[in-house]
Amino acid sequence: MSESRTSPGGSPRLNTAVAHNARVWNYWVGGKDHYEVDQQVGEHVAGMFPVIRDVARADREFLGRAVRFLTAERGVRQFLDIGTGLPTVDTTHDMAQRIAPDARIVYVDNDPIVLAHARTLLTSTPEGATAYIEADAHDPEAIVERARATLDFGRPVAVMMLGILNFVLDTGTARDIVRRLVAAVPAGSFLVLTHPTFDAGLGGEGNVAAMEFWNANATPPIIARPRAEVAAFLEDLDLVEPGLVPCSRWRPDGDLPAVVPQFGAVAVKP
Repeated sequence: MSESRTSPGGSPRLNTAVAHNARVWNYWVGGKDHYEVDQQVGEHVAGMFPVIRDVARADREFLGRAVRFLTAERGVRQFLDIGTGLPTVDTTHDMAQRIAPDARIVYVDNDPIVLAHARTLLTSTPEGATAYIEADAHDPEAIVERARATLDFGRPVAVMMLGILNFVLDTGTARDIVRRLVAAVPAGSFLVLTHPTFDAGLGGEGNVAAMEFWNANATPPIIARPRAEVAAFLEDLDLVEPGLVPCSRWRPDGDLPAVVPQFGAVAVKP
């Protein structure tokens, strides 16, 4: 499984009778923005695939390390966060503006669940800016056009795609979305992504039955991909060390953490 940060399909109406990934993920990371059905499905999936809570924590921690690295070490001051999901503590703008108060962040989502909470994303330091736009990941050109009101696409932008491509079920379509977004940003920009996998070497085989249950009982449908398919999203980009690795192992703080079946990577456009 992977963090929703939202489904990239058409904007659905809020349905509290069916478990939704944004709310179930919120439950797994200890948030309060979920319903009983989300808790029930979340507990069932965790029973089938106990490592899911570790995956949830690892994904959030990867976000923090990636944003801090890009802001503090690579001088990035602009972030386009696609598939935002339900806001929790230490969102992208919280972490970026803590280091660089002039950082500018645009959140993108098309989910009414997230839209209802968007006001919490619209805080900013006086020196920087934070905006939220409702848009579909299948339309990168519209995202970029609307983001131009806040971001300068003549300067490097970090495109954040954590737990979003796994909701684009067709791999060719997912690769095309990435290519179009990368084409819209200048050299020196970054692509940051996470993606779940079934790869047995990472313990991903437990994901198979859990995702089948999810797709039969919750929304939106999800897919995992092998390393080679995730690596293809990063073609023509230069990977930042340590490359495409389990997200828990990407520049970890302190002791080496356990491996999770969730890839993470940061890559720069040459």
